[in-house]
Amino acid sequence: MEQRRARAVYVISVAAELAGMHPQTLRIYERRGLVQPARTQGGNRRYSDNDIETLRRISELAEQGLNLEGIKRVMELEIENAELRIELERAQRIAERAPERPRNELVPLRQAVAIFGERPRIFQRD
Repeated sequence: MEQRRARAVYVISVAAELAGMHPQTLRIYERRGLVQPARTQGGNRRYSDNDIETLRRISELAEQGLNLEGIKRVMELEIENAELRIELERAQRIAERAPERPRNELVPLRQAVAIFGERPRIFQRD
């Protein structure tokens, strides 16, 4: 399903209509790096459903008063946040599978004393 949403099929006029904006606005957003439509071999832009969703999100943020740089930063942070959530979920699944260790268990710690002028013991083999 996600692959279908990422498939770039809409020409700029259709994408602009679906997103509720002028085609020139899409060109501006592309120049500013807010959206990167696919290109045909002839160089024509093709937009996907994901691109249309991004354009709608840009419109929402613009209506809230953000300028294009602010919109770009918010969208970068949203992507970063989504990636971090996935990473956190992955770490939680790993932690759930790990054997439970008692909280009061002592962890062995090897300490070495270094005397000035002598080679530190941590570099010596036992």
